[in-house]
Amino acid sequence: MTTTSDPAAPLPPTPIPRAAIVVLSMAAFGSGMSLRLTDPQLPRLAAEFGVSLASASYVITCFSVAYGFSQLFFGPVGDRFGKYLVIAWGCACCALTALLCAVAPSFSMLLAARLLAGATAASLIPLSMAWIGDVIPYDERQPVLARFLLGQILGVSAGVFVGGLAADFLSWRLPFFAVSLGFVLISITLFRLNRQLPDYARRTSRVEGAVLARMIREFSQVLSGRWAKVVLATVFIEGMCLYGAFAFIATHVHVVHGIPLSQAGLLVMLFGFGGVLFAVGAGALVRRLGETGLTRWGAVIASGALLVTGVAPHWAWAIPGCFLTGLGFYMLHNTLQINATQMAPERRGAAVSAFASCFFLGQSLGVGIAGVIADRLGTMPVLVAGAVGMLCVGLNFSRLQVQRARAGAAAGA
Repeated sequence: MTTTSDPAAPLPPTPIPRAAIVVLSMAAFGSGMSLRLTDPQLPRLAAEFGVSLASASYVITCFSVAYGFSQLFFGPVGDRFGKYLVIAWGCACCALTALLCAVAPSFSMLLAARLLAGATAASLIPLSMAWIGDVIPYDERQPVLARFLLGQILGVSAGVFVGGLAADFLSWRLPFFAVSLGFVLISITLFRLNRQLPDYARRTSRVEGAVLARMIREFSQVLSGRWAKVVLATVFIEGMCLYGAFAFIATHVHVVHGIPLSQAGLLVMLFGFGGVLFAVGAGALVRRLGETGLTRWGAVIASGALLVTGVAPHWAWAIPGCFLTGLGFYMLHNTLQINATQMAPERRGAAVSAFASCFFLGQSLGVGIAGVIADRLGTMPVLVAGAVGMLCVGLNFSRLQVQRARAGAAAGA
């Protein structure tokens, strides 16, 4: 790849190593797996540590909260020291925090380890997206970003499946050991690739001043635009609605339909396969539907599929339900990601980090609320509420996209 962040600029003379984005995708795989590994293990963790289902869900909430708030730190750090290098160090730290999760002797120590795991994983996907935004022009970026996100999508699927398998037949600790080893290998590869990158792909922002003041200044620049506020608010609500429900899909089919956790995890894997379908066909879908169409139809598909999964009388409905939920979600979310990379091109690391922060803080709030609802009313209302919320947030963002496009056309006339 031989492009820069400015579509009008001439192509740089030195190409980026082909493996550069592939290994970033592997890091995204590890991040996605770390996040969703505990979803199907909630009943097992609740039983083993003698806590309620709502309390067990804190292993997800802790990760998401730390992940969300840590974005405010890693975005400016990536801009200052080089995004690719910070990602490499982030993977090394993820190896350590995954190991801490594996050896946690108590539930409180597991929560502390998950908090640290979320904080270290915060450096991976958002900075990778920002780095891709630096080296790939906007009109080529969505398919490239979708292919990169295959790693995260497959990681989410693998995390749910492996977590369910471990909950039924193995120790819940074993997957964390595997994740730790994987991050060790990925970090070594990233350090080596960083030394091979051309200068324009390793550039840093030399900004003077105190760290806190610089962070406030950079995020203030990101939030100065009205559209940035719209994107950030939308992704917060999207994360709250979708992942508040998603975290309890495996528990829903296990409790309501009597499906073993390993099989429930296998069903939820189909969410990731729906994302794979989008990633493979992203180029064609973008050309056919445009950003507005992807947003609108993504919301409709995800909402309908999530609703079917929640109210269906038989577990088999979860097969198409999980698959189509994944397809619809990634149609919507990938469009939001593309908008995030253009919120503040001169501060792209901070912009994408703010985006990811809002997304994961929304997730943490959604999972916390969903855990309380699941304890008191069951899991079906959790999935129904998530479906309604996804429909509303997607259709509203599509409407705002149309208004923005019309305003831009009128201004250019």
